[in-house]
Amino acid sequence: MKKVLLALTAVAAFTGSASAADLGARPYTKAPAPVAAAYNWTGFYIFGGGGGGLWNADSNVQSTGVAGPFGAFGPAGTALTRDQRLGGSGWFGTVGIGYDWQFGGRWVAGIFGDGQFGDIRGSLSDPFFGIEGREKLRTSYAAGVRLGYLVAPNVLSYVNGGYSGSEWSGSSLSTLAPGGGPTFATTGSFQRNGWFIGGGVENNLDIFGITAPGWFMKTEYRSAFYERATLPETLGPGAAPFVGPTGTAVTFKPWVQTISTSLVYRFNWGGAPIAAKY
Repeated sequence: MKKVLLALTAVAAFTGSASAADLGARPYTKAPAPVAAAYNWTGFYIFGGGGGGLWNADSNVQSTGVAGPFGAFGPAGTALTRDQRLGGSGWFGTVGIGYDWQFGGRWVAGIFGDGQFGDIRGSLSDPFFGIEGREKLRTSYAAGVRLGYLVAPNVLSYVNGGYSGSEWSGSSLSTLAPGGGPTFATTGSFQRNGWFIGGGVENNLDIFGITAPGWFMKTEYRSAFYERATLPETLGPGAAPFVGPTGTAVTFKPWVQTISTSLVYRFNWGGAPIAAKY
């Protein structure tokens, strides 16, 4: 009897070993891919920075329809010279505020307003009298909308557009001789309204290895188009003994292009990401 029990025990042991040997090894399961952090872009922000810009302007000389010391040059609006292209360049600073909404996962839409101030200057000329002066874009301001796409959770590529206004200096025009000489005529300062279109990239500063919750940097290109201005000319000291209006006006239709880099602070950026798969 004992021999039978020992035999059965041995058989059971070998059978268990064989069954265990027949089982395959536990399959390797790859760990799930990490989930990228998608930050919440919804909220208010402020920004400030600077950049460079240039303006071009189509310009000609027209009759104002008013008789001056040199007589009348025809009905108002009569072109006395053909169009010419003027230009200027310089630097500026900018400040602004805005609000963004993030929707549909990667899309961001927003509204904003900003102002630019600086020294973007060039020439204003009157080839009819052969005189020239300096023209300066003093300030500009804008209110618009933007639409962007998150190419990464903390990098936004966007386009924008909207209303723009501008303020320009007056000009003192003198002869084209070396040194210019006394002022022959002057034009007044003026404002022009128009529209702009542009685009840029905004990114959180953490991507450079800096721990800066809420701080961003954006670089933006903008192109603004303004209405044509008609600037009557008034005789200056260099035209003595003549006084009063010249009977002419210089027209000025500017197009302004700027590139700026700004530091942005987002009030809602608490540094806690929202889990979402990008």
